[in-house]
Amino acid sequence: MLVQDMEQIFQDKIDREIKIEPKDWMPEAYRKTNLRQISQHAHSEVVGMLPEGNWISRAPSLKRKAILLAKIQDEGGHGLYLYSAAETLGFSRDEMINDLLSGKAKYSSIFNYPSLSWADMGAVGWLVDGAAILNQVMLCRTSYGPYARAMVRICKEESFHQRQGFDALLVLSRGSKEQKAMCQDAINRWWWPSLMMFGPKDSESTNSDQSMKWKIKRKTNDELRQQFVDMIAEQIKTLGMVLPDPALKWNEARKHYDFGAINWEEFWNVVKGNGPCNKQRLAARNKAHDEGDWVREAAKQYAEKKRNRAKEQAA
Repeated sequence: MLVQDMEQIFQDKIDREIKIEPKDWMPEAYRKTNLRQISQHAHSEVVGMLPEGNWISRAPSLKRKAILLAKIQDEGGHGLYLYSAAETLGFSRDEMINDLLSGKAKYSSIFNYPSLSWADMGAVGWLVDGAAILNQVMLCRTSYGPYARAMVRICKEESFHQRQGFDALLVLSRGSKEQKAMCQDAINRWWWPSLMMFGPKDSESTNSDQSMKWKIKRKTNDELRQQFVDMIAEQIKTLGMVLPDPALKWNEARKHYDFGAINWEEFWNVVKGNGPCNKQRLAARNKAHDEGDWVREAAKQYAEKKRNRAKEQAA
């Protein structure tokens, strides 16, 4: 069968909302696009544990410690699901991890910002996880089967993370003058990086059109960003706080909120590795990987011992 015929069958399957599975024929560009997106998503879950882990010992109560620990544990699990999904595309987990540790692979630029106060844990949960959910709910219907199925559970757990973050900020917003100021400061610092999470504007997103055709994505970057602004602009009223954007205003004609210009120079600078914490994040992951080498080696030895014992018993 000719390649163009196989491509037509492939596209027809996508148009009919039939999932593409690992053993199905797929264009090489489709495989690479999914591999890039899924592995980047997995890396983001793993690196995203770092700014939160910094606050486990300093959380203000046992309850908050337990919630934060549960959230970080969830994120480790999300990384596991996603690495497993990416492996079905023919790229080993070791290769993906090596690409992350070397700096070759990308992860979400949001995690290259520092968490300076306890309120940041609330802002990360509400804004960062809130932005992630809008993108990830769409991925529950992405065309690649293993990715779509992994996202179902991930989205359920991410919704808990967002509620946890909003609850933490709500408590601060009703507290002392200092707590209110801490809440507002965290929102001020995390708002614009959260808007950048959706990626470059559509006119500069080189992969967006093809990803939409293949139904890897269901909405464009700008559509999801606008949906996020509309959601947060209403939710913040409950907190009694304000978003750090003087241009934010409801547009009755569009039935959406207008908002100010994003600093794309900052966005690309962070993506290229020059953000506030890029070097620290990679150094922390490399340190953890090196210090965990004995655990991986012990696991391999134990697995080998079990295999040898099973062979002896079978004989």
